[in-house]
Parts: sequence; structure tokens; C-alpha cells
Amino acid sequence: MASTLSDQLEEVRCHAEACLYSTGSVLEVRAGISAMANIPLPPSVKYRYIAAETMIIENGVNNIRKETIGSLQRLSTALNILEKYGCNLTSSSRPKYWRAVKHNNPVFRATVDAIQGGRAVLCLYGYSNQQPDGLSFPDEVVEPDIEKVAAVTLEVMSLRMELDMLIKEAHPHPEFFERIIPSLNQKDDFGPISDAVAIPSSLRESQPLYMSLASLSQSPTSAFLPVRTANASTSTSISTRHTERANHHRTVVTSSKMRKNHSSSLLSWHCTHCTRVNSNQDILCETCERPRLASSGSAKDDFPQPFTITEWQCKSCTVLNAGSSILCAVCERPRLATKPPATPTRPTPTPNRPAAPVLGMPGDPDSQWMCQFCTYINYTPASVCEMCDLPRPEPTKMRVKLHPPSQVKKVPVLSVKPKEPPMEDPDLTRQKLMKEEGLKLIQLIRDGEKKGVSPEEVYTGMRVSGVGNILPCDWLKAELPHLLDQICATVTSSLAADLKAGQNQNGTGTSEDTGVEEEQTRRGGVTLSRAEAKLAWLSAGGDTERAVKQALRDRHSKVKELCSLGFTDEVRCQEVLRQSEGEVRGALSLLQRPLMEPFHQRMWSDQPEPPIDINHPDKQRVCRRLLAVYDLPSWGRCELALSLLQERTAPYSLDDVVQAVRESHDRDFIRRVLAKECPICLSDFPHSKMQSLTSCQCSVCCGCFQQHFTIAVRDKHIRDMVCPVCWEPDINDPEHLNSYFSTLDIQLRECLEPEVYDLFHKKLTEQALIKDPKFLWCSHCSYGFIYDGDQLKVTCFQCRNSFCAQCKKPWESQHGGLSCERYQSWKRENDPEYQRQGLAGYLRDNGITCPNCRFQYALSKGGCMHFSCSQCRYQFCSGCNNPFHTTCAVIHCSVTGLHAHHPRDCLFYLRDWEPGRLQALLQNKGVEFNTDTPPGTQAGLCGVIEQKDESGQQTDSACGAQTQPGHAGLCEKHYREYLVSLINSHSIDPAPLFNANELVLACRRYQVDDARGELEDDVTYYTRILEKLIDEVPLGDKVPRKK
Repeated sequence: MASTLSDQLEEVRCHAEACLYSTGSVLEVRAGISAMANIPLPPSVKYRYIAAETMIIENGVNNIRKETIGSLQRLSTALNILEKYGCNLTSSSRPKYWRAVKHNNPVFRATVDAIQGGRAVLCLYGYSNQQPDGLSFPDEVVEPDIEKVAAVTLEVMSLRMELDMLIKEAHPHPEFFERIIPSLNQKDDFGPISDAVAIPSSLRESQPLYMSLASLSQSPTSAFLPVRTANASTSTSISTRHTERANHHRTVVTSSKMRKNHSSSLLSWHCTHCTRVNSNQDILCETCERPRLASSGSAKDDFPQPFTITEWQCKSCTVLNAGSSILCAVCERPRLATKPPATPTRPTPTPNRPAAPVLGMPGDPDSQWMCQFCTYINYTPASVCEMCDLPRPEPTKMRVKLHPPSQVKKVPVLSVKPKEPPMEDPDLTRQKLMKEEGLKLIQLIRDGEKKGVSPEEVYTGMRVSGVGNILPCDWLKAELPHLLDQICATVTSSLAADLKAGQNQNGTGTSEDTGVEEEQTRRGGVTLSRAEAKLAWLSAGGDTERAVKQALRDRHSKVKELCSLGFTDEVRCQEVLRQSEGEVRGALSLLQRPLMEPFHQRMWSDQPEPPIDINHPDKQRVCRRLLAVYDLPSWGRCELALSLLQERTAPYSLDDVVQAVRESHDRDFIRRVLAKECPICLSDFPHSKMQSLTSCQCSVCCGCFQQHFTIAVRDKHIRDMVCPVCWEPDINDPEHLNSYFSTLDIQLRECLEPEVYDLFHKKLTEQALIKDPKFLWCSHCSYGFIYDGDQLKVTCFQCRNSFCAQCKKPWESQHGGLSCERYQSWKRENDPEYQRQGLAGYLRDNGITCPNCRFQYALSKGGCMHFSCSQCRYQFCSGCNNPFHTTCAVIHCSVTGLHAHHPRDCLFYLRDWEPGRLQALLQNKGVEFNTDTPPGTQAGLCGVIEQKDESGQQTDSACGAQTQPGHAGLCEKHYREYLVSLINSHSIDPAPLFNANELVLACRRYQVDDARGELEDDVTYYTRILEKLIDEVPLGDKVPRKK
């Protein structure tokens, strides 16, 4: 059975949770909660997340049943608030501040925080982060766990419903809670009640049972006493043995039903629309949510109770409040309940039968009606509810059934004593009169607003016009202008008298001045405007004399204020106040307009602004000019700039000082900015007169900057246009090159002369064209151009000479129809001059080619391997074409300074081999090489052309070194170069001829693992690392391999 109930609980729980956090309806959620509450399981088994049994014990255990019920009611209220927190989290449209719960919230403090276990439920929701002012979600939690919150909220709803049913004594299984709270089993204080109630014989013999009960309800309390069960049986036997009561039959009336009806009538009421039984504390029906209009008639008839509300429950926060309070103690929202009955000042004796109410009096039921929206009791004269201002509903018309006239017996007319009219309450009369006057005033103010009259004017006009038939608005339109003119005239005469008295007192009044003053007065020079007169009249409440005094005081205070601002001419002040209708701001604008006229003329004139004189005696005037012209941030910056300009030893210009002051307010920093030393000419200049490049932090003066780049553009290469101080950046880096020249172009455009800038732009364009694969250098005049043709013969546009587009050799007729290789072979066999040069010519024809601009040099590669191209200034190794650089991009490179990384077949390493070793490498691969001296060559001296550095200049000249026998007429250095060129032409790997030390060094140089095994011998070890070196490290990809 328990497993069946548990399965049923789990099924109901899952369905209700899905309805709560999904699109389920409210009715489905309520049905699920009701089903969970009705399942006969103890709270410790039924509730999985919340500690329901612990919360009930900690909040509801008490020795008195009444106090226990009150504690459970407070727990139910707190659960209702917790339920709202959970519903807010599961809702799709959560509140704005859903992440936190504040402790200073009055609802939280009076409900959730007032019970034990309330914060634990909030922690289950996710409010686990303790803050100084409340609880909140952790920062890493973005969204609440909707499924868990829905499960906890569902248990909170179910527990609240069970507590409500337990309080209303409607719980189907109260025994689970009676075990937890023993005080719920307590009965009334007078012990168990008997099932029989004694009924007086006078009522028993003549009236039915229901009449007797009704009479009992009206009888005194002593006539209806509870009787214990043992005494009831004894009294029954005694009464039947009496002789006079032989035929007496005792009627037994059970009192359980009466008690049940009595308790239900006190704790519940029936809804007149859906007939649902609701709690007496509920104002709205729980099913249809309509207001409580009236209780069931049967309950009133059985046990009439006095219409006294001891407490009421707020519908917003569900807090119980005292019956005398109008606003809720927690949320301060108004009470929506019936008006409590008026308590009589003195007790009146209750007659056996109440007198008939007088029609139209408050006691008359026909003179009362209840508002269907706020349930307030109103009286018949009022057609609008006094509480919510909603109209009274029209009563339904009852059908009148006509009856035939019945015979009426003639009854003698009795003399009726006329009743005296009731005495009127003076307070009510006074309140009624105040209400009528207030309504009348409101109507007049609304009419005045439609006509553009202010409420103050309407009220003052009504006081002045009296209670006549004329309306205030009409009086204001007809009579007020004349009254204001009278006030203006009185004030004007008073002002003129005061002005004249002041002049006579100072001894400056003459006849001419008096005539001028009279003329000004006649022209309205010293007059009061109607606007000022109206303000004074309103402030005086309509009293003319007080208005004149008030206007005089106002005018004197305004004139005094204008004089304090520097305008001492009182007559002029009086005039501008009249023109501005008494406004000081408008009068001040009129007085300042003539003073601003020169400034306006200077602003709108076409003439240039006069220079600022820093030596002007008026310091504030100079600061105002600086603030207006140069838009400095503050007045203090203007004073700082002026003090710097007025220093005797400061050769600062105004523009330099203003620019420096805008950047900083530190005087020492500004002085350093205004006096920077140029590292080239060693002169001091301000920061604005210094130029700097984007590649470094160096700064030079504008003159040195212009001179340096003018010389570099005219006399040097494009790659020499670097910083004149630190010679940065590295032009060999292509990434830095593009960004550097794009910024330098903008700087040089502003400082160089037009013809110099055009030359720079031309060189920059050539530098970009070099990177084009179709770009060719002329082998005769070193002129470069773009060639789009597909023929080998190319004619230079500059010198009109021809050369081969592929091998770059001067064009000969024998080259026509032959490839470059066949032409070179023919030339070696048939050209006597070429044969006479021997291997020197071979080395010249296979000279150095720049890998960046592809310019060819008829030079040998012997000597220093670091070669610098004269065309593009590209620095590279002449043996492998790898670049020389200072910023290395190779991983784990520890070399600093200018260097290059060479492959193992580069001339850089092979030039140290003996010629016999190089010949052995060629013989192993079957490559032929020359050893004999060619006929016709100069004996004893090497004639190979090479580039030499002499006195800082690079020149091309013959080697001139002593030749060796068996080296084909070359010196040992150039013969090794010849043998290495053959090795590179046939892509021969020199690694097989490495000795043990060279092999290990090569592996470490190219980061090849050379770890040796424990049982590995020398032959096996060197063979293995040689194969690993050949497999992992290829030959140089940029090594020239011409055949």
C-alpha cells in the first residue's frame, strides 16, 4: 500500500512540476497541489526537498491550541511569500532584480525571516550567497535551476495548502499532524460536551424543534448550559420516576451538528456566485475571485453574530492586520473590506422585538446599498461609491403581480402624535457647507483654466467680487485691469516722490532736473507694469493698499539688486524693469546689451582678431581672451599659460605654450615639453617643433628632419631613409618596410619640397616594382622596367641595347634559336675570348644575383660571404642567398648581431674543405672538373673579378692572388669556389664525407637528435645520425644551382 501511495505521489509530483515550469495552466497546477495534499502520507515521506516536519515542529509546537493555530497561520503566510519567490524564478518573464533578496524588505522581514527554516527554502531556490544586506545567487550562476526551483515551489504550495486545511479543520488526514503537534488534540476548556441538551418544557410542548432552537438562541446564556454525559443519564432516570412526569418524554437533541454549524459560520462564508465555502478571513472567493458580498442566510439565522471584524488579511502580502487598521502594516496597501459599523456612544437596551426602521435613515435596509467592486456600504442619496468612485449598479426591476382588491375592514382612525424633527448636528452642517463651497470653487477653477485664468486669480477674484451674481472670471475680465492701473498709478507717484526726495537730500536737485524727471514720469519712465501689479495684488489677497506696499517693496528690492551688480543709474533700472515686466533677468539683459555691443561688432566684422597682448595690465581680460580664443579647459590653465608667457627668460611662443598647457597642468612638465634638445643640432625646441618617426622614440627638430631626408632622397638609396639618430628600422624586414614607408610618406609630404617629394615617390614606386616577377634589369645600363613579352630578346627603353630576358647576358646573333644552356656551351667552344678567360669567365658568368631585386653582378663569391646589393640594399649570403639580419626568426637561435643561417651545402662551410676533398666528392658522383690552365691566360695571377672594400668604398677589381698548379689557373680560394659551384649545380650532398666531429656539429646546428644508444657502437651510431640528418634536414632551397 505504501509503495502504491509513493508511486501515486511521484506521478502527481512529476505532472505538477511539468505544469509549473512549462506552459501548464493555473488550474492544472492547483489540481496537482490538491492531489498531493490529499495523499495520506506523513510529511517526512511526502516532502523530498524541504524539511516540512522540522518547520512545523519549530514554528507550531505550543501547549495551547489557539496559539498553535496562530503559529501555523503565520507559517502559512510565510510559505505564501516563499511560493511567490519560487513562481517569480520559474516564470518566463522574471523580475528585474530576481538575483537578490534584501533583508530590509518589510514583507520579507515580517514573514519569511520571522519563521524558522525560511532562509533554508531560499537556499534551495539558489540564494546561497550571503551578502551584508541579504541573499543572492552566486556570481557564476547565470540562470536558476528551473526544474529544482519548480520542485521546491511545488512542495511549498502543497505544505501551505495542508496547513490551511488543518487550520480550517478540513484536512482529510489530520492524524499525521496531531502526532507532530499534540496540542491540536485539545478540546474546549470545559471538558467533553454531552450529546443531549435540555429544552424548557414551555418551548417543548408548544413549538416545533426548529422553533425551540431559534428561541434558545435568543434566550439568555444561562438557559443553555452544557451537561456532562453521566449527569444527563441520571437526570433522565430521575425525571421519569416523578409522578407528575409519568407521561413526559425527553427529546434528545445532538449538539455536534450545532457546534459544527456554529464553527463553520464563524470560520467560513458561502460565495453567492459559485457557492464555494471560503474562510471568513478571505475577502475574494478562491475559485471565482469575486468579492464577498454577503454570507449564507442560514448561518446567520442559526447563530447571529455581531458585525465586528477583529482582524483582516491583506490580499497583497497575506499578513493578518487588526480590524481597526485601514492600511496593511507590512505593505501599506489599503484594505478592501466593508465599512465597520458605527459604535454607539451609549448602550441601548435590546427590546424583545426591534422597532421598524424609519425610511431614509441609516438603519433602514432600503437606504443602504453595497458596492460590488470594493464591498463598501453606501447610503441611498449617494449614487457613486465613496470609496472607489464607481457608480451604483441599477437594481433589477421586479415584476408587480396585481391582486384583486380584498375587503378591508373599517378601522377607526387613531390620533397620531406628530414626531418632533430630529436635531441637526452642527458639525455635519458645517462639513456639508464646506463641501459645497469646495465643489463650487473647484468648478470655478476649472472654468478659469479653460479661459486661461490661474487658480490664484480665480480665488482672489471670488474673494474681492463677493457673493454677487457676477462670476470671478467675468469680474477679472471687466474690473481687474482698472484696479491694476490704479495700483500702477499709486506706485508710480510714490516712486517719483521717493526719487525726488533722494535727489533733494543729496543736494543735486535743480529745476532742470525736476523738469527732466517730470518729463520722464509723463512718458512712463518710472512706472509699474501690470504684471508686477498683478503679482502684488495676488500676494496681498486682493487688498489694494497691501498690494501697493508690496509692489513698492518688490520694486525697491529689484532696483537694489541691479545696483549691486554695478548698474548705479536708478532711473535706467526703473525703466528696464518696466520693460521686462518686473523680471530681474530680463532687466539685466537689457542693461548688458549696450556693454556687449563692441564685442558683437568685433565678432561679426571681417577684420582679423587683434593679437593678445600678454603685457596688458588687466590680467583677467587677458585670461578671458585666452579662454575664448584658444578654448582652454579652465581658468586656472589660462593663468598658468599667462605666467609662463610673462617669464623673462622663456623664449616660448603663444601657440606652443597653449598646446603644452592643454596637455598638462604641471609647470615643470610643461617646461620640459617646451625645451627639448635636438640630438643633431643640440638646440632647444618645444615639443610641437620636434619630429619623430614611428619606428623609434627619437625626436629631432623639424629643420634637421627635413635636411636629413632631403639628402637621403637626392643622393642615397631608398633604404637609407631611416632615423638619423638610431638608424632604425631594419629595412631588410618586408613587414616593417611596408608599414614604415606608408607612414613616412605622410610625414615627408608636409616637410619636403615638391620636387624632392616627387623624387622620393619615384624611388618608392621603383622599390615596389622590383617585387614584380616581370621586372627586368638592363645588363648594359642598369635600368629597370616591366617586360610583358615572351621572347628572349629584350631591348632596353633607356639605352636601346638588347639582352636575354632569361640569362641576362648581352644579346648576340648566335643566341637566336638556341636556349641559354646551348648558347653558353657554344660560346665556351667557339669564343676565343671566353676560352682565354677560362674558369674566370665561368665564375663571372655564374656571378652573384640579388634574390630580392634579381640584379646580376659579374663577381665571384669568394672572400666575405656578406653581400649588399647596390640597387636595393638587400643584405644576403652570396653562397646560399639567405638574408643577413639582426632580428632572427629561427627558433632557439642564440646568436646576436648581424648574422645568417646557412645550409650544409653552402659555400660558407664548403670553402674550408681542401680542393682534393671537394674533387673526391665530385668524383663519387661522376662529375667532371678542370685542373689545367687554359691557354692565353696570364700565368701566376688570378684574374677573377671580385668586389673589394677600399677606404669605405666598394670597388670591382681582379683578385690578383698567386695561382697554384692543378687549379686551372685560379687561386686556391676561387678554385674552391669553382668546385663548390659544380657541387651546387648537381645538388650533391656533402654529408657523406663528414667526419665524426663535423657530423655531430651539423646535427646540433640543425637541431637533430644525436643521442647515442647504450649498446650502440661508433659505426652504427654515425651511420644512424647521418641518415637522420639527410632525411630531416634538406639542402638549401635558395642555393644557386645553375648548370
